[in-house]
Amino acid sequence: MTDQLKRAIHEAKTAKTTSNPTDKAGASSEEQNFDMSESTYKTTHTAVRKARRFAMQGLYEWLVTDRRFETTDKLGWKDNAPHDIAARTRATNAMHTVHIGYYHEMMRDIPEQIEALDALIEQHLDRKVEQLDTVEHAILLIGAYELQNRLEIPYKVVLDEAMKLNNHFGATDAHKLINAVLDRLAIELRALEVDADTKANKRTSQKAAAQPQAVSQTNTESATSPADKPTASNKPRISANKTNVKRDRPNKSSTATKQAIKNAAAAPATADSVDDSNAKNTDTDNTVTNDKD
Repeated sequence: MTDQLKRAIHEAKTAKTTSNPTDKAGASSEEQNFDMSESTYKTTHTAVRKARRFAMQGLYEWLVTDRRFETTDKLGWKDNAPHDIAARTRATNAMHTVHIGYYHEMMRDIPEQIEALDALIEQHLDRKVEQLDTVEHAILLIGAYELQNRLEIPYKVVLDEAMKLNNHFGATDAHKLINAVLDRLAIELRALEVDADTKANKRTSQKAAAQPQAVSQTNTESATSPADKPTASNKPRISANKTNVKRDRPNKSSTATKQAIKNAAAAPATADSVDDSNAKNTDTDNTVTNDKD
């Protein structure tokens, strides 16, 4: 059974090498149609971000090979089509956490729209597109494609993702050029969205400016309030550093002292009342004796 299996494998390899070249051409033409019917790949924001990273690498490879050969009239050297790059990438990478559909979409549509996208980018540059760094060119292509064709993605997200791609693959100061170009493209391609966002930022800034004024008014009102109003802050606070500040606390000794003071104040009044009663008694005795006489 093992010999039969080995023989079958050998025959399959031999048939593959001796196959008709027209069949190979037909198979390559069929491979150009990307499989967009997959339903098992991830569709989260992280999966879309990973799709952008793989698309940026694939576009970089295509720009330095077939696209460069096409622009330099070396068409005979073209042997690295975008669909071949996509197939090779899927075969050599674990892409189960990548949005495969979006990756194939970018690898198919951006090379097809390369002329229009380069025209959009070049009108906001001070140089030709060919003079751009290849990494910057690939990032700008993805950003311009998303701004023009994927309107469900906010323009701020497009700019932020482009900055993250540059941080991961680009040069140190390349973010200045990428941010400037994509910001101008957003104003051109997403005018309504940019205007609405600008108005919302103005309202937020006006609310933030009005809050300090309200706080200052409350502070002035508290400053003009009467100083003799009893508040908790007017009470002396006792701490470990200020031991000389003491508060009157009701204890037994202070209560006894206050009672003694009250008794002392009441004593003269009682003595005066006794003297008055004695004087009245002597007067009555004198009157009685006079009546007897």
